[in-house]
Amino acid sequence: MLAHVGSLVLAPAQLLPGLVLGVLYWRRTRTLAADGRAVARGRQACFYGGLAIISVAIVSPLAHMADELFWAHMAEHLLIADLGALAMAAGLTGPILQPILRIPALAWTGHLAHPVVAVALWSANLVAWHIPVLHEAALTSEPLHGLQHVLFIGLGLNMWLALIGPLPSPAWFGNAAKLLFIIAVRLTGTVAANVFVWAEADLYPAYAAGRAEWGLSAATDQVVAGSIMMVEGSILTICLFGWLFLRSAREGEERQALLDLAGARGVPLTERRAARAVSAGEGGRLRARIEDG
Repeated sequence: MLAHVGSLVLAPAQLLPGLVLGVLYWRRTRTLAADGRAVARGRQACFYGGLAIISVAIVSPLAHMADELFWAHMAEHLLIADLGALAMAAGLTGPILQPILRIPALAWTGHLAHPVVAVALWSANLVAWHIPVLHEAALTSEPLHGLQHVLFIGLGLNMWLALIGPLPSPAWFGNAAKLLFIIAVRLTGTVAANVFVWAEADLYPAYAAGRAEWGLSAATDQVVAGSIMMVEGSILTICLFGWLFLRSAREGEERQALLDLAGARGVPLTERRAARAVSAGEGGRLRARIEDG
């Protein structure tokens, strides 16, 4: 069976965008460091780690298996659209994105990261590419397969930026709303996974030859794919819940510290204003203004 795993997959057209992004990120972080606004090494590690996850998924034997088995295709897409895109989003900051957002022709793209828009686009893309006709078309067309990967990564990155990114978010998108956001994302994935697990029909006959080579039935292939999707989603959701809990606790402490400082200095500061500043990552600036009187 190991003979069917295959070797590395050469996909320069799919690797090129990642290489370009990596070079641009490296140049921008060097510029910011020279200006005294160095990006934390942890964030840089996240971004490069995300690119590495995506690159490995695209060129590893898993990519070869993805042409033969649905579960391997599912694993590949989860690596690039969930884990890889999430890691890249964690590596982005406002100063890094600033040059892009200042380009007039790209100003409209900031609206895509609105929480409602971001989750709607991500969900629609996920559902669309698992419609049998479209999914199987991507298996036989390299340009369409490349577009599939671009959309999975791009809309995945956009969705995670809406949750953890540095872009301005609506006033209502606090920690409670972020919790609902995470649940909505995972619910979409869970529904899709259950379709694969419980489907009695062969949803993707295009994998028939590969399944025969591996000795798998269509039902088994789809059950494994759905199970991988549910397990990965569950683990990721638990991690995101933990992140949100720690974020909420940290923001609560910072908000109270600002209120205490304002009270001691005689500076008027409402709890709502302090909360909004902390949530937007502007707690440090607000503290400086309070200290300056």
